[in-house]
Amino acid sequence: QVQLVESGGGLVQAGGSLTLSCAASGRTLANYAMGWFRQAPGKEREFVAAKIWSPVMTYYADSVKGRFTISRDNAMTTVYLQMRSLKPEDTAVYYCAGTRRSGDYYKSGAYEYWGQGTQVTVSS
Repeated sequence: QVQLVESGGGLVQAGGSLTLSCAASGRTLANYAMGWFRQAPGKEREFVAAKIWSPVMTYYADSVKGRFTISRDNAMTTVYLQMRSLKPEDTAVYYCAGTRRSGDYYKSGAYEYWGQGTQVTVSS
């Protein structure tokens, strides 16, 4: 079983950048598909980005495409979400998730493991 811990959230002005980290404990993230989701107040959790590494396939929500990048470190213990050109509508709690199962990675139900979330607030 893997435990996921997010960090890197905070307050940033519109147009700014922020990088979220998702650190795994217990095992490496080799053979895991990893995803990022977010949930704004009063809204449902929504897909942001996902990536598998064998073969390499990356998925992004239309709302973040071209602005966000999901990546993983060479040690395969940390996954990142680089966010730039941030907008107030990006304000949410961001969650990372992981799974070793195949599935529809844009769906939250595809994931077995979840972090506790990190708050991102973008001011206008």
